[in-house]
Amino acid sequence: MDESSRSLSFYQADVFTDVAFGGNPVAIFPQAPDLSNREFQKIAREMNLSETVFVRPPTESKAHFKLRIFTPTHEIPFAGHPVLGTCYVLGMLNHLTMEEPITRVQYECNIGVFSAELYVLSGVIDQVIMSQPQPQFIETIDRVEDHFDIAQALGIKNTSICSQQFPIEVVSTGLPVMIVPLRTLTAVKSIVPEHGAIVDICHRFGANGIMPYSTMTVEDFSTVHTRMFARPIGIDEDPATGSASGALGAYLVKNGVVEVRPTTDIIAEQGYEIDRPSRILIHVFSDDDMIQSVKVGGQVVMVAEGKLLY
Repeated sequence: MDESSRSLSFYQADVFTDVAFGGNPVAIFPQAPDLSNREFQKIAREMNLSETVFVRPPTESKAHFKLRIFTPTHEIPFAGHPVLGTCYVLGMLNHLTMEEPITRVQYECNIGVFSAELYVLSGVIDQVIMSQPQPQFIETIDRVEDHFDIAQALGIKNTSICSQQFPIEVVSTGLPVMIVPLRTLTAVKSIVPEHGAIVDICHRFGANGIMPYSTMTVEDFSTVHTRMFARPIGIDEDPATGSASGALGAYLVKNGVVEVRPTTDIIAEQGYEIDRPSRILIHVFSDDDMIQSVKVGGQVVMVAEGKLLY
């Protein structure tokens, strides 16, 4: 190797799964140097995963570390599976002070400081759960003309959208996403996205992607079946989306799609259409019919480690 070359250690984990090659992969650089934005972006493009995470010293005193999160084309201020995967990897590398049964950490991202919990049993991290920002219900989309445009962007019939029963809505628990209710599992599976149209729709309503869902599911244990199309941030179809799933959980509770309890537990299945089955745990905490907080989590497995030479 050329003496002038530099190297960075990285790890790859699959998130929202308990087996390798399922869930959503993420690359983690646990000790990233102070590189330029352009260098971070070039590395993320080289890794070519939906997200790559660089762990940096925190700028907030209450945080244990700061995360900078990049898709192949953009830096994003917040995400779900990169946070969960990074906490898991840092725990496995003993970069965190591990306590049983729960190890609590504070992570900083570009929109603030939030908490995550690692559930540890006999030294093994069983699952990771993250807190998300307070839900924001940004816009309800009720114009028939917009519904036709959304259906066309998803490559489905307008009648597949059950907007008379539940709204199409832009919701955020960190990143705005458009939630689209579909009548059947078949409708969700039959989507053939027109990515240019999805970009146009998302720009029109200030969303980072479109998440269609159905309450018909593949697995008996699941609550909803989802897909996520996020070409505006460089992701054609995401196998499992933590930030959007938090927004979805808030949407399902607010609109009474699921039976609402003080703690409403939801299991979202995603990634089946692209051969990366994922199980996403969503917990929505309510009080007096008001959503107080949202948590999202699941299992994680380590699948690779290596060095990037640059």
